[in-house]
Amino acid sequence: MSDAVTVTKLTVKFGDFFAVKNVSFAVGKGEIFGFLGANGAGKTTTIRVLCGLLQPTEGSVRVGGYGFADGELLMKSKVGYMSQKFTLYNDLTVKENLDFTASLRKLDANFYHKQRDDLFKLISFDYALDSKVADLPGGIKQQVSLTSALLHNPEIVFLDEPTAGVTPAARHRFWALIRRIAGLGKTVIVTTHYMDEAEQCGRIALMRTGELIALDTPDGLKKATFPMPMFEFEPKARALTFSEISRLQKHAAFSFFEPYGLRFHASIQSLEQWRQQRIEFERQFIIREIQPSLEDVFIRCVEGPIAPELEGRA
Repeated sequence: MSDAVTVTKLTVKFGDFFAVKNVSFAVGKGEIFGFLGANGAGKTTTIRVLCGLLQPTEGSVRVGGYGFADGELLMKSKVGYMSQKFTLYNDLTVKENLDFTASLRKLDANFYHKQRDDLFKLISFDYALDSKVADLPGGIKQQVSLTSALLHNPEIVFLDEPTAGVTPAARHRFWALIRRIAGLGKTVIVTTHYMDEAEQCGRIALMRTGELIALDTPDGLKKATFPMPMFEFEPKARALTFSEISRLQKHAAFSFFEPYGLRFHASIQSLEQWRQQRIEFERQFIIREIQPSLEDVFIRCVEGPIAPELEGRA
């Protein structure tokens, strides 16, 4: 698979602040590639560079074969972008919004109308073209926004938290649409805070304070972050106090012990300590062996200290 996007030692500084620091990765054609990280991790800044909207301080990027040396307009012709904030005009109709986008892109009228009709078939859009955007359900608005981003038939589509604020059912439908788009050969790069959505990415880049700390498949990240067995702890009698949780988080048997709803997920650090004290733990908890989730990976790597196993995997 050839690469649709290549990023080499990308650095973006604002004054003395590193928004992105020495980041390198590549994304293949037709890949669904995810960015995970806390707010301020550098995800959106990286996307702005890849869309030709922000010059890098150092390093280089190539998008659809073009870089900044070829001109931002050529880069922008290869990409579509959908913001985490709804970007259509609520007081205009669907047709007026798409007409406006087509005029900004200077699209040929015949190309535009065919592309619009093809995209409406792709998203199964069955509302009237003269429907006001303000009157559409949230999930349908997101689909129309995606249609707007795809009007010029870009090779690479950037989706910045595209399902924020819509219902779980609408999120499910939107991701089915993402898979159809990737099936057409388009590269999809998406940021999300929903771990069930991140599971659907072929690979995930984990970013933290502007740096790429890991890049792998969802299963690869889980195995690398938690190479030892993981268990779910369910208190038998009462909720734990903060001091009890803190004591367990520092216990020599565990590398990870974090709340998960009313239960806890714990990863073993010392099998010897675990075998010695499991009977004691079972007096207080119902214990089940489980598989780690991406949410566990996010808590461990993005919000806590970087797992030693992930160092050098980016």
